Amino acid sequence: MVVRTVLAAVAISALPGAVPAQDTPVFEVGLDLVNVTVTVRDDAGNLVSDLVAGDFVVKEDGREQALRLFAPASSPEDREELALNLGMLFDTSESMARHLRLSRHSAVRFLESIPRAKDLILIFFDRDIRISHYNSENQQGIFERILETQSQGYTALYDSIAVYVSRAIGTPGRKVLVLFTDGDDTTSRTPVSEVIRLVRSTNVTIYPVAFPSERRAGSYDMRARWFLGELAKSSGGQVFRPVATRELAEIYTRILDELGGQYILGFTSDNPKRDGKYRRLEVEIERPGLRVRHRPGYNAPEEPSPEG
Repeated sequence: MVVRTVLAAVAISALPGAVPAQDTPVFEVGLDLVNVTVTVRDDAGNLVSDLVAGDFVVKEDGREQALRLFAPASSPEDREELALNLGMLFDTSESMARHLRLSRHSAVRFLESIPRAKDLILIFFDRDIRISHYNSENQQGIFERILETQSQGYTALYDSIAVYVSRAIGTPGRKVLVLFTDGDDTTSRTPVSEVIRLVRSTNVTIYPVAFPSERRAGSYDMRARWFLGELAKSSGGQVFRPVATRELAEIYTRILDELGGQYILGFTSDNPKRDGKYRRLEVEIERPGLRVRHRPGYNAPEEPSPEG
């Protein structure tokens, strides 16, 4: 997307410290593409992975856009736009103490099941934010790093998400964030509105694995549930709320199935304005009886302010 350089600067300044048919066309990839990750299911909830480019209609603010990129995850080709860039965020604050062992083992099991990521960012956060960055050739010691983490301190959830988004900008391929948290935040400087704006400005799909809060109740818990739901909705992801260890295997399976059955659609917007405004996205399928999930819109790029 064209937002890469501008968004990176904004994010950093805001922080504290199935195989397709043979006639499937291949579109030229350009720098100004708006990418949309799409998940398609039938009425029974099964993933649909045999669609071709002609099955999709993409609209921005109600206007149909010309597809310039079509990349099914089920394609046997090794395509850059399908490379997996994975972020995993772990809430290690005091409010997650009881759930930390479960979340740590959940993450390890997930990483054992998922194909090796081209790029992996681990972020552990409480009142501090600790970042570990791995590429596809250097992912040794990850499990030990996760299992050794202890809970402590307050929670900088919003800042941590902003840190991840700023680092994910400019990386090709699919950006997927799995977030282990109870949704509580006690110390971030980045406001909720800015976090949502950042998520809307980059093509990252977020899957919060939400644990019950141990320290907050009432309006605090409602706010946390709203925030995690908004992250998933704004990015085209989904919230999972495990209440027992046995539910985690199904969660891993659903996320992994989605990653293997997604489509990446790309278009160059017919609106050339760089005004930073929100633009609505609609993805329609010509084949009846299918349900589509994707991010509902994105923030357009914005011209940087003149210096001085």
